[in-house]
Amino acid sequence: MAQQEHLLDQKKFRCSICLDPLKEPVTVPCGHNYCMNCIHRHWDGEDENQIYSCPVCRHNFAPRPVLVKNTLLAELMEELKETGLQAAPADHCYAGAEDVACDFCTGRKLRALKSCLQCVASYCEKHLQPHYESPAFKKHKLVEPSKKLLESMCSRHEEVKKMFCRTDQQCICYFCSMDEHEGHDTVLAAAERTERQKELEGSRLNIQQRIQDREKEVKLLQQEAEAINGSADKAVEDSEICKELIRFMEKRSSDVKQQVRSKQETEVSRVKKLQEKLEQEISNLKKRDAELQKLSHAEDHTHFLLNYASLSALSEPTLSSSINVRPLRYFQDVTAAVSEVRDKLQDVLKNTWTNISLMVSEVDVLLSPPDPKTRAGFLKYSRDITLDPNTANTQLLLTEGNRKATFTSQRQIYSSHPDRFTSWTQVLGKESLTGRCYWEVEWSGMGVCAAVAYKNISRAGGWEEGVFGYNDKSWTLYSDIDSYTFRFNNIKTPVSGPRSSRVGVYLDHDGGILSFYSVSETMTLLHRVQTTFTQPLHAGLRFKLFTFGATAKFCNLK
Repeated sequence: MAQQEHLLDQKKFRCSICLDPLKEPVTVPCGHNYCMNCIHRHWDGEDENQIYSCPVCRHNFAPRPVLVKNTLLAELMEELKETGLQAAPADHCYAGAEDVACDFCTGRKLRALKSCLQCVASYCEKHLQPHYESPAFKKHKLVEPSKKLLESMCSRHEEVKKMFCRTDQQCICYFCSMDEHEGHDTVLAAAERTERQKELEGSRLNIQQRIQDREKEVKLLQQEAEAINGSADKAVEDSEICKELIRFMEKRSSDVKQQVRSKQETEVSRVKKLQEKLEQEISNLKKRDAELQKLSHAEDHTHFLLNYASLSALSEPTLSSSINVRPLRYFQDVTAAVSEVRDKLQDVLKNTWTNISLMVSEVDVLLSPPDPKTRAGFLKYSRDITLDPNTANTQLLLTEGNRKATFTSQRQIYSSHPDRFTSWTQVLGKESLTGRCYWEVEWSGMGVCAAVAYKNISRAGGWEEGVFGYNDKSWTLYSDIDSYTFRFNNIKTPVSGPRSSRVGVYLDHDGGILSFYSVSETMTLLHRVQTTFTQPLHAGLRFKLFTFGATAKFCNLK
């Protein structure tokens, strides 16, 4: 085993061409090492194509690299010679079942080191030497050992297929180009290889770019999955509030039970005490009645008269006779109140639970439909937009059910409100926009902006704080006499497209997409934004200063 490890270590210092210990070692740009003479002879055979490759990794170089001796490796080789580094044992060079055998060996064949396209034969190290040493073989093309050399030979003319027919897309020999392929678009196979090599490199670059793109998408999907899991875990955790509600209701139910039982005990105790007094009074009355009955049978008149006076007087009754009995009605009001609470809770939970279920079912990450392509597709997401009078600048007159705004020279009488834009002639819509939404704005005059903005955009202050398009809280498409301009965060972007008095606005809040379209008989995309929205959005309108009479309205698309 130690000897095998030693041989494996020595193999690292052998030339991959001649298989001998490196002589005058050089390192090519890809990092592999060769004998200087071996690599030069190898590249001499590639001079015709002027594409020089590494025999091991097939990496191409252009122009031909200038090589110098690797002094560090040369010194190491000298040291290894002293330790007994020798040529590879012959047993390691015999051809196996998977190897290409030398065509010139007799008896047990050695493993081929190279194949020659001109000779259509494969050679071991020994039989390959003439190709390195004799000028007659200088232009022969040596390649890695191949079992398919006959494929490079024309079976009809027994010539090497050095030509390529672009018309028939096949390799041919020189005689074929003058015979059955006469008049076809033919070139040297080497030239075609050069062109295909460029295409191959382009394809590899494209594949590598797609790999990078897909890896990024995989990473994003992984992050998305983590975000979904985290959000779901948080929602499940927050849903524990239902248990808190149950505990609260159980506590209130227990309190009511305790109050009812306490009141029950008090009232029953009071009734029993009264009952005992009444029973005692009944006993006393019965005793008096027995005495009176006995007296009534006395024969002695004097005895009757003397005792009657003391027995006839009755004490006041313990209670009046107006005791009202209301079977099963004493706690009826409590039962009614509890039933009322139950009914109200059932109604609230039924409606709220429906909303919660809808919200859960609307969670959609990957399977959301693609963006619409036609106006009919956009209209599926149409939203009714109305302007919020509390945000309108006083020079904007709102009409048509607060759908239309007109820039007037006369100030309107609006009540004071903190949401009102005081410095700029603009207004926000009432509706909070999330998910997928589409609306259309139709205008007349010039200097009108269709906008979307966060509700917390500044209502006063400088331009960069509150004017639509001049901050990172709003996006606008501005329509002038003969042009469009998109503006966000005070960055102005010219937009080209067909002029129209109507613009469609498409918002995919979750996907971070905002698109503006010119709407006439057809829809034309004017500008598209891909970003991340952090809050619900509101539609808006803005008018350029002093463009009195200009109007803009949100169209009714239903």
